[in-house]
Amino acid sequence: MALKTERYPNLIYPLDRSLLLVGMMGCGKSTLGSRFAKACRMTFIDVDTEIEKAAGCSVSDLFSLYGEAEFRRGEERVMERLLNGPKAVIAAGGGSFLSERTRALAKQKAVSVFLDADMATLIRNTTGRTHRPLLNAEHPEERLRTLMNERRPIYEQADAVLRYAEEPMSALVLSLEGLLSDYARKNGR
Repeated sequence: MALKTERYPNLIYPLDRSLLLVGMMGCGKSTLGSRFAKACRMTFIDVDTEIEKAAGCSVSDLFSLYGEAEFRRGEERVMERLLNGPKAVIAAGGGSFLSERTRALAKQKAVSVFLDADMATLIRNTTGRTHRPLLNAEHPEERLRTLMNERRPIYEQADAVLRYAEEPMSALVLSLEGLLSDYARKNGR
């Protein structure tokens, strides 16, 4: 029996600049971003993948070898290159948007959307995943809640917010398209 794959309509991307998806690890930036980009026939870029390509090792290894501060400096350079590049759908790393410099550049070069998934979704999508160095703690769920509480005020500085819980990805693709169309109408972008 063949697996049924989700089909998305061909969507029209309503913005004149890149889309930057921000939010906590596990919120679906990469999954939603890649599916949305495909529906809009756009390039999709995952920042963590770009960092790993540039460094020649995994994000976890970068944290272990150089520490979080040095990782964030490299992440900031990659974000600058991507935001100054051609129009694309960009899935930021969970901490990328914490950089004031990145947020300022995103305001000029992209439209940022905070993917505000409920905590149950974040926990489900990160449980047992060892490639997330900030969650390699004794109580990862508690650490995730703490990080979300600390980061929420920064994520909420994004241009728009998409809140969700258990919606299927196909519905989220359409919700994101509607959110961006509304944003474009209101802001002339």
